[in-house]
Amino acid sequence: MHKNRRKFLKNLSVGVVGSLAFSNQGWTQSYERLKVVIDDLKLNEANSSEAYWEKVSSQFRFAEGLHYFNNGSLGACPTPIREATTTFRNTLDDFPSKYMWGGWDTQKEETRKKVAQLFKVSQEEIALIHNTTEGMNLIAQSMNLDSGDEIIISDHDHSSAVAPWTVWQEQKGVKLVRSTLPILPKNIEEVVAVYKNVITPKTKVISICHIVNTNGMMLPVKEITQMAHENGILVAVDGAQGAGMVLTDLRDMDCDFYTVSAHKWLFAPKGIGIFYAKESSQHHLRPLIVARGYKDSSIRRLENYNTRNLPELLGLGAAMDYRNAIGGQKIHERTYELKRYFRERVKDNEKLRLKTPEDDRLSAGIQVVEILGKEVSDVKNQLFENFGIDSRPMTKFGLNAVRLSFAIFITKKEIDRLVDVLNSIAES
Repeated sequence: MHKNRRKFLKNLSVGVVGSLAFSNQGWTQSYERLKVVIDDLKLNEANSSEAYWEKVSSQFRFAEGLHYFNNGSLGACPTPIREATTTFRNTLDDFPSKYMWGGWDTQKEETRKKVAQLFKVSQEEIALIHNTTEGMNLIAQSMNLDSGDEIIISDHDHSSAVAPWTVWQEQKGVKLVRSTLPILPKNIEEVVAVYKNVITPKTKVISICHIVNTNGMMLPVKEITQMAHENGILVAVDGAQGAGMVLTDLRDMDCDFYTVSAHKWLFAPKGIGIFYAKESSQHHLRPLIVARGYKDSSIRRLENYNTRNLPELLGLGAAMDYRNAIGGQKIHERTYELKRYFRERVKDNEKLRLKTPEDDRLSAGIQVVEILGKEVSDVKNQLFENFGIDSRPMTKFGLNAVRLSFAIFITKKEIDRLVDVLNSIAES
């Protein structure tokens, strides 16, 4: 009996060691595959041909027959990042206590550093959280405001960016001032004036979107921030639709807080987000969750969840490697190339009306278009049911338009097909 027990334990120990060896091998294989993709992209970094972008597109896998123009709602994750994240998850489950409690500390900090480099800020100004909504809650619940103080928001802010201010501040008597943004502003100054005109001595915070999710209008964060700071006002930015789509130099923008869902335009796994707090503004912040280690004075106190989604966090690091292999400037330029290509293709059809500002300072990779005489819900359904095109219908503010996202996996061939379909629906 004892002999059999010893044999059982010996076999069990061999199985454990074998599984650990397998997980390490899986980790290596995953990064080898990712490295092959990255090396190939870097080898062609000077290449901006359509063939290059078709190669990038091939690294994103979608359901058969699906043409995905809805990245503004939920981003796609390229295949090598999916594989890397799956390997991280398997590695964690092969030895949970090791990797959850310190085994990946170095890799976590490497990810933080990569994110900080993306935004051109210090890694001591970056917290790795869950999503934009958490970041907006973190800001809103932290502010030590009094009844009668004012926060400026806009009518185009996402509901998840407004709700935190409503719950944490408005319910204690702080006033939410809702400014009205123009749908098609003529210039930056017109947008800045919207916020400037509602500032009072009671204004403490301006909360804005980098790019609004309604019609893809991009707000001049730097100019609004400069105006706000001249009046002693903090600026919080919902960056869900900005970071990754366009170059985002937070040091230059100078906003106090900026929060991102990394699954959108950074193509990271779902459930991981980024929170930036300028060093001089961090004293305003209190963590949403407290646990052991709550006395940590660094920005890491804002992400102290105990157990957390580490595979997705490291997946963000892998996504940053992937992005860097292409190049942030190159992605930025491609975004605008696709925007201009689409606008040029639809401009001569009198039945198609663009409802996104044309100025490159006021829009980028999200464009909305109305088919005159058609209900947008019907257009959305026709696009998907008849042609497999996924888009987002926008009904607020009289838009009656489909929102189209031009991420880096969208090719000009895809845009040609999209425009042909829009033209056919307009004529039907």
